[in-house]
Amino acid sequence: ACSGLVGAALALIADGALDRAGLPALAARIGVGERHLRRLFVQELGAAPVEVAATRRLLFAKQLVDQTTLPLAQVALAAGYASTRRFNAAFVASYGKPPRELRRARGASANGAALVLRLPYRAPYDFTQLLAFLARRAIPQVEQVSAHAYRRSIEVNGVAGWFEVSQGERDTLALRVHHPAPAALGAIVTRVRRMFDVDADPRAIAQVLQRDCRLRDLQRRWPGQRLPGAWDGFEVAVRAVLGQQVSVAAARTLAARIVAAWGTPCAGAAMPGIDRLFPVPAALVEAPLEHLGVTRARAATIRGLARALLDGRIDFGGGQALDAFERALVALPGIGAWTAHYIAMRALGQPDALPAADLVLRRAAGQGRIVSARELEAMSQSWRPWRAYAVMLLWRAS
Repeated sequence: ACSGLVGAALALIADGALDRAGLPALAARIGVGERHLRRLFVQELGAAPVEVAATRRLLFAKQLVDQTTLPLAQVALAAGYASTRRFNAAFVASYGKPPRELRRARGASANGAALVLRLPYRAPYDFTQLLAFLARRAIPQVEQVSAHAYRRSIEVNGVAGWFEVSQGERDTLALRVHHPAPAALGAIVTRVRRMFDVDADPRAIAQVLQRDCRLRDLQRRWPGQRLPGAWDGFEVAVRAVLGQQVSVAAARTLAARIVAAWGTPCAGAAMPGIDRLFPVPAALVEAPLEHLGVTRARAATIRGLARALLDGRIDFGGGQALDAFERALVALPGIGAWTAHYIAMRALGQPDALPAADLVLRRAAGQGRIVSARELEAMSQSWRPWRAYAVMLLWRAS
């Protein structure tokens, strides 16, 4: 397993931070020197950060070559190559052949139709439970969840589209993407992988959690628990605030009203039942949410969240330390530790998040007796660094 610093850097590399700003900025983002970060990467991964990023780029390009019929120039653009020449050179250096000789078309057309990609995962994977969690929270016009698939509207680089995730063959998820900009594909796949917790190692998680008698039976009953992520951090933060001390259904109703009032139509990139985008922060920073039934306090909190995001005081990018993220959020009026940890779990995919004040969680952890938040914090130390997975199991058992 990677150390926390290397793991944070890998998350930022996946988000494109190295390509956008270079290694010095990446190192500064996680609070270490450039040389130290390079040394850690070589020690733990056997390659420098730039080499890791290049390998990720090449593997994604190879996936697009193998699984789609995108023109090779668009594959190069989607994978982040500066030119087709560099793309071809990277392929020849690694595979001994140019990409045109490796191409094995598998389905989707490049001319506006949805691309289909396979996202491999480590089994077991409880996809049915993940869909059930998302279904209870799905916002009309933005999301749809059936018994077999999740689909939603998206916006990347100012361009709207949609994606669908369903169970694939042989330990894979099938991702269908409809987006007119090939350069956005890498970002879309990265965010979907995080949203569906594709990179989790269920065996490593189980080895830790099954040491606790409270979790051992739950782990055996429901193997393959995943963290339900979110497409957009601001969206899940707004929904978390709406859900404070109300039911999931009530929060969903309020979220639907907000989408209807301030969401952006995406008719050109829509599919049946999905025709709006969740509002961006700028749309809600002055929005009179009280008119939709949102309490005055929560409306102010949502506007404060939007303002803090626009001001750069908070962000929902990957690679953030849990403690630092919590401190930034709880500094905002109306955001407590419960909300901060819930957002960290879903928006950042933080595996060690623990909304310790949650009443349902405290009752489930106490096996009928409601333990205090402090008691829960103490008993959860043995669950680290996978406390969020324990949370999901205990919520499921309640």
